[in-house]
Amino acid sequence: MDNPSDSRRKFSFHLPTRIDFGDGRLTEVGTLTAALVTGRRALVVTDPGLRQAGLAGTVERSLIDAGFTVEIFDRVRPNPRDTDCEAGGEVAQAFAPDVIVAVGGGSVLDSAKVIALLQTHGGRVRDHEGRDKVRFEVTPIVAVPTTAGTGSEVTRSAVITDTARRFKMTVKDVRLAPRLAVVDPETTRALPAGLTASTGMDALVHAVEAYTCRVANPMSDELALAAMGRIFPALRPAVRAAVTGEPNEAARRDLMLGSLLAGLAFSHADVGAVHCLAEALGGLYDTPHGVANSMFFPAVTAFNAETAPDRHARAAAACGLPVAGLPAREAAARFASELAELARDIGIPAFREAGVDPADFERLAEAAFQNGSTPDNCRSITREDYLRLLWEAWDGLPPAP
Repeated sequence: MDNPSDSRRKFSFHLPTRIDFGDGRLTEVGTLTAALVTGRRALVVTDPGLRQAGLAGTVERSLIDAGFTVEIFDRVRPNPRDTDCEAGGEVAQAFAPDVIVAVGGGSVLDSAKVIALLQTHGGRVRDHEGRDKVRFEVTPIVAVPTTAGTGSEVTRSAVITDTARRFKMTVKDVRLAPRLAVVDPETTRALPAGLTASTGMDALVHAVEAYTCRVANPMSDELALAAMGRIFPALRPAVRAAVTGEPNEAARRDLMLGSLLAGLAFSHADVGAVHCLAEALGGLYDTPHGVANSMFFPAVTAFNAETAPDRHARAAAACGLPVAGLPAREAAARFASELAELARDIGIPAFREAGVDPADFERLAEAAFQNGSTPDNCRSITREDYLRLLWEAWDGLPPAP
């Protein structure tokens, strides 16, 4: 695994999204969107909390000032459901927007992608499940992330819960990538400590899995390493600031930029077994995605490091951990231990505290194995391996070599 693979010698890197980053850019969404599309009908997709907090209202006013007629769909819940996306698709078909503006975290951004798809293609979400099945262009999407974690503002995929199967399905196609991402770190200023922690860990998982997966390439590698270098040192200060009410704008900005870089990295590589387990858990138990990722991150890192110790050692160094001069396997083992300590320090609950019944472990292992990212995990992994990792995470122990 530590030798260059074919995917690293020969790769493609498509950048369909323009990025406008910086403090205060939220008020510019209207003018930036007006320069993107000719029509002036905008559907704002958001959630009730963001609408109540006023962030969606700021975007709405910006759009109206730029000459848009605005409709709002705010029925997005965490771990977005196919039924809510289909309701949003009906609203989009009736309103016929020229652009869809998503204001929110990963659930909102992913929902907006699917709503844009349903507006133009019709059908149900399940009809479009899988990779590269979008037949033609969807309604243009403007993504305005309000958490530093998902990276969905620059990715080509949406992860949606199939409520009938209690399974997280992925719709992935370059046509789903937003045309514009307006990334304003100030939108995370009021983010609670728990969300700051879980979304930040989500971003860190994106970076590490992008760097270590089988389909990594030189471009995604550099983005992933840069993301780790910003996210890991900023996470504790950002969570502490959220607890105390201090601004700590530098930590917030580093998390937001790190999340963006990680999104670019994994969108052009893939994720791995951490996400496969987290999505299985989220589909069955509705566990918040960042929390689920955090619970499995140390155990999967230790498992994967057996195959790719050099890559995991470099990831540890990129995070700023004191591993210089250590053998790769020792550095990688320390990395897994430090990830567990980081999760505890920022208040991520242990897997055993997540309300999960071990009787469901077989089902969770099967769902993880069926995930489309399983083949790209850096170490070959079986259903039995997934089951073992579930028990190791439950016991709070790293898996044995």
